[in-house]
This record gives sequence, C-alpha cells and structure tokens, in this order.
Amino acid sequence: MGDWVVIAEYYSDVHRTEFIRRGLETRDHALEALREAVHTYTPSKKIIEKRRQVYRFADQETYLVVIKGKLTEWECTLRVAEVIADSKDPAVAERAQRDYDTA
Repeated sequence: MGDWVVIAEYYSDVHRTEFIRRGLETRDHALEALREAVHTYTPSKKIIEKRRQVYRFADQETYLVVIKGKLTEWECTLRVAEVIADSKDPAVAERAQRDYDTA
C-alpha cells in the first residue's frame, strides 16, 4: 500500500477533511491524482455547479477550488499528504524516516 493521499479541506459548520484518494505509491502519483481531482471533485454537499475556478498556490502542490452554484458558492483546498506514522504499521514511520534522512 502506498503512503500518499489526496485530501480536501473545507468549512461546513466545522472544519472538515475528506480523503479523496488513498494508497498512492509515490508523491508523483499523488500529484497526478490531485491535478485530476481539481477538475472533477464535487462536495458531498448538494450544489448545482455553474462555474468552477481553480487556483494553484505557489508551492504547486495545493489548489483552491471555488464552485459557484445557482445560489451558493463553495470553497475547498485540495492537497497531497504523506502518511509518516501509523500505529498499526510501524514500518510506515521507518520508511518516512529513511526517506527524510536521504533527502
């Protein structure tokens, strides 16, 4: 199983984080999945999309997606993250530490 994920973060009464893709093998695979998600991701909240604006942050790994509906506007941040610890799988932390030491 891969150690990379694509997540969406947004505010809907409270701050929420939603996993869009899990188990991606490499950072490059995660970035590819992220670039696909910015054009296809839809919120779990019912919204009839009229317009989508996508903004890329300077780090090139974070996007702001603004979806304008008939009556509302919805925003979320999409980004990649690496699993660096997992209490059920200590090898995850060991791999992350090895990768950090060689970087």
